[in-house]
Amino acid sequence: MTTLHDDALAVLTQWKAPTEEAEETRRRFIEFVLRGPSTMWREHPGAHVTASALVVDSTAERVLLCLHGRIKRWVQLGGHCEPGDATVAAAALREATEESGIAGLRISEAPIDLDVHHVQCAGVPSLHYDIRYAAIAPAGAVETVSTESAALGWFAPDDLPTPLAGATEPLVAPALAWARSS
Repeated sequence: MTTLHDDALAVLTQWKAPTEEAEETRRRFIEFVLRGPSTMWREHPGAHVTASALVVDSTAERVLLCLHGRIKRWVQLGGHCEPGDATVAAAALREATEESGIAGLRISEAPIDLDVHHVQCAGVPSLHYDIRYAAIAPAGAVETVSTESAALGWFAPDDLPTPLAGATEPLVAPALAWARSS
């Protein structure tokens, strides 16, 4: 049986980094995840893997962003892996569905980005090793704000909201490109 940890290693090993900087990040991820299965869980001291997805509308013209309730910045949807997640993509899909209220999202098979960022997790400084996917919403999808969000909104790539988390904007072009080719 493949574990979530096994899946993360397979995803990271197979992912084709688009730049040398992204390749360095991929190697950093692999080095971290090789420390063991506990790196997948929020209880891992100091750092853990997370999963997120930038949701694109059915016309592949807008992205759905969340005004995060705690950090007060617009971000893609995502969060911590949970024991019921069979794959990292499934974790990203679960988080995007929970946080958007949109059923029927379709997630990319491969990540569109990897990012390591500092956070306060349960009040403790930590690192999130975030594996980032794209997802496409079904036609007519209507979002619903979750308890983790202050707001949700659809935005065109040339009209993104502020304040926007720094690592969110670079996801827009690859997410739209994936949605347009799907």
